[in-house]
Amino acid sequence: MTSIAKTLSEITFKRKEEKQRHHTYDEELMQYEYMKNGNMDAIPLGIKLFQSNTTGTLSDHPVMNYKYLFVASITLSSRFCIEGGMYSEDAYNLSDLYIRLVDKCKTVEEIFALHNKMFTDYTKRMSELKKEKIYSKPVLRCIDYIDLHLHETITVKSLAQYVSLSPTYLSALFSKETGTSISEYIREKRINTAITLLKYSEYTCMEIANNLGFSSQSHFNKLFKQYTGLTPKEYRLKYFRLNWTK
Repeated sequence: MTSIAKTLSEITFKRKEEKQRHHTYDEELMQYEYMKNGNMDAIPLGIKLFQSNTTGTLSDHPVMNYKYLFVASITLSSRFCIEGGMYSEDAYNLSDLYIRLVDKCKTVEEIFALHNKMFTDYTKRMSELKKEKIYSKPVLRCIDYIDLHLHETITVKSLAQYVSLSPTYLSALFSKETGTSISEYIREKRINTAITLLKYSEYTCMEIANNLGFSSQSHFNKLFKQYTGLTPKEYRLKYFRLNWTK
């Protein structure tokens, strides 16, 4: 047995004995898929995974270990954001900047804080990229509200109250500026989130439907097929764990 194979075998045995595991492939991909779509759910998920005990050990020195993990994280962040439409030079320059900053960190806590900032920065930039069209303040506030409350019941009336406009006026304004109705926009956002969950999570189709506020499993199935041409089950069978390079 070669020295590499022997060491790998020892590491694997030790982690099993200590009941340690790496985070799953699905957990890793989901955080970056959320980031790519400008979904703010990426931030708490990314922070949670980075600071968990499932990241693996790249160095026996804690600070160096997290510096290596930081570089791996930002490398994936920049690639996913390019895939999502960020200008590649912007993504790479941002990556270079944060790597230079993490190189100066002296403690694990400083690295955690910088990772939080980095993950938030990339996600917010992608969110803004999705809203590059010129929208009025009420429409922008509605878009932000919808993005943050997809798991709740959202109505035109509640949005109108939120931005202090009448439902009729808000509906007309939103449709004029975005080219789609409020209800259609909400449906599209929920379907896109469902697509991510079907690809990268272990949630059942029913759990996804319930979590995203669909009135029933059959309603979710019907809408999902209208948008994708496949039922949720068919989509998962075809695309589960399909990574971004494909």
